[in-house]
Amino acid sequence: MSTDTASAAGRVTAPPPAGWEEARDRAYAVGLAAALPAERRPLAETDGHTLAEPLTTRTDLPAFPTSSVDGWAVRGAGPWRVVGRVLAGGTPAPLTEDGTTVEIATGAMVPEGATAVLRVEESSRTADDLVDGVPRPAPEWRAPGEEAYAGEELLPAGTPVDPALIGLAAACGQDTLLVRRQPRAALLVFGDELLTEGPPAAGRVRDALGPAVPAWLRRYGCQVRPADVVGPVADTLPAHVAAVRAALADADLVCTTGGTMHGPVDHLHPTLTALGADYVVNTVAVRPGFPMLLARLVGDDGRVRFVAGLPGNPQSAVIALVSLVVPLLAGLAGRPMPVLPHATLAEPVPGRGDHTHLALVRLDRVANTAHPVRHVGSAMLRGLAGADGFAVIRPNASGEPGDRVPVLPLPLLPGERAW
Repeated sequence: MSTDTASAAGRVTAPPPAGWEEARDRAYAVGLAAALPAERRPLAETDGHTLAEPLTTRTDLPAFPTSSVDGWAVRGAGPWRVVGRVLAGGTPAPLTEDGTTVEIATGAMVPEGATAVLRVEESSRTADDLVDGVPRPAPEWRAPGEEAYAGEELLPAGTPVDPALIGLAAACGQDTLLVRRQPRAALLVFGDELLTEGPPAAGRVRDALGPAVPAWLRRYGCQVRPADVVGPVADTLPAHVAAVRAALADADLVCTTGGTMHGPVDHLHPTLTALGADYVVNTVAVRPGFPMLLARLVGDDGRVRFVAGLPGNPQSAVIALVSLVVPLLAGLAGRPMPVLPHATLAEPVPGRGDHTHLALVRLDRVANTAHPVRHVGSAMLRGLAGADGFAVIRPNASGEPGDRVPVLPLPLLPGERAW
């Protein structure tokens, strides 16, 4: 296929712009339809993955009555004669006679026949070496099944695995978890005008997305190796086709920067046509960042892969990430569609006509208010560096102080949940 034919085909067959919410829904749906395969992994290797089946417990939790205090497991009325001692990890003999007790440690199994546990600090020893005291009315032990019953579903499939979940799984007696593998992503940076080191000069600008986008992708649960970041790719159609084809060989998702319009060196659309891609979304009615796209390809091996075209302006590229890539990744991981929190606007935010406006804001998490930040042009990064997310101002509306609006959050720390 010639360059002219590919370019013309790309321009003729591209679908019309999608509304922002519709675009998110489309991205999630195609991701979920292509959800990544599940694999069973040891607990220590599951952090950051996603449950592919519900987490259940193999026994009651706790599996046997366990003392919640240090003290004395007693039978009947006191004073009690000491007949033994039980520590955590041991199996005590039953208490068969009233007036007897065993010393017991926190977490130890309560012996059969015990009627109460007396706290050590509320007990005393008599002159004839008996234990005396008054047990509290409420039981001082954890009953079997108090936390969960054997076989009970504790967390559903689609739950992100974090350290708390790993600990719970271990307590349930699980040694492995069935999880969906993390998506593999690659980044192709387009643009002959880009410098990869040093300050901007002589009409060339520093590439800000090559170093930043992989970090965003990792925070959203992707595996991105240094070798998966390529560029700047030469501004020719053959170079673009070769770079995208090579990246798709290993990646589930290839992100590109720049080239999403139809200028003289914008080759992404004809590249997608040459590779036989289908558009999921081609431009979105959102400002900034409208010339974003998401395309789907099916390889000869039957595996589905995706290309996300991010605009070249840095803030617009991040908006494309949070708008299209994040819901796509949620679907690929088998997670629920991200639900947006809400906050109250502290200041006015203008609308953008019939486009959704994603306005950078800083959040006051105590008051749950959103404050617009400065330096928010699509080519600027200063405002983004001080923001917590984007306030969503719906089409044909503006945001007024006191309005409750959705907020598209940014992950702030490695490992922090993004959805």
